[in-house]
Amino acid sequence: MAKSLGKDPEPEAQFNYKERRQEFDRLANQDVQKLQQETRLQRVQKIHGKSELDPKWTFHNLIEDAQDVVEAINIAKSFIAAHADASWRNSGAHMMIFYGDYGRGKSHIAGAIAHQLIDQYETTVMYRQLQTLLEMRFSSYDFQSADSAPEKFRQINKQLQEVDLLILDEVCVNETMLKKTTQSWLGSLLRQRLIDNKNCILITNHNLKDLETALGRYCFESIKEYDTYKVRFQGPSRRKQVVPDYAEPTSGNQYQPNQVR
Repeated sequence: MAKSLGKDPEPEAQFNYKERRQEFDRLANQDVQKLQQETRLQRVQKIHGKSELDPKWTFHNLIEDAQDVVEAINIAKSFIAAHADASWRNSGAHMMIFYGDYGRGKSHIAGAIAHQLIDQYETTVMYRQLQTLLEMRFSSYDFQSADSAPEKFRQINKQLQEVDLLILDEVCVNETMLKKTTQSWLGSLLRQRLIDNKNCILITNHNLKDLETALGRYCFESIKEYDTYKVRFQGPSRRKQVVPDYAEPTSGNQYQPNQVR
């Protein structure tokens, strides 16, 4: 048409198939990466939701103002870093025992470990206080109950065996010795997790000797089979005091409920 109008035809734009294909591939890869990131984020959020961890239990919120806490954090971060080594992960089951005084941050550090493992490796986690599990286990024996306690406990017991990291808090709290049936159940749970190369964190206020007595020989022998990291906490509690250490001054006309009249 340009020739018929007496004009010079414009040169045809050269189509570079290779460059166009590279651009399409680049855009497609971006879409795939974005979808993968969104899917992974959804998986991580789901794991966090099922873990029942306190969202405040992070390393960022920890106060490193005592040597026992600093050492515990160093061990915790080494434990996390070891997960990058496939040979370490496959070498067997690993257990951390946090023991010592109340209010020193044992549960907080255990939770921080779990949060980071979920974020980095999509590690499935279950956090439970042992006493709560034992109460659920006891309730599950009431087969006349109208609720679904037996079925709920069977489901939880299955999760206790299968989850990648199990955190048991308040182990043997206020107990000098668990009942034999409880020792057997807990020992069997730990042995099954050992066989399946599943990791655990136990948190207790007992010293190790008293913990062995409280758990019983069968259960404690199961613990000995793990690759174990023992972390001791000591020092005063960090929790806010309800009753002050000093005697509060009182006015002369203030009512004293325990005053002898």
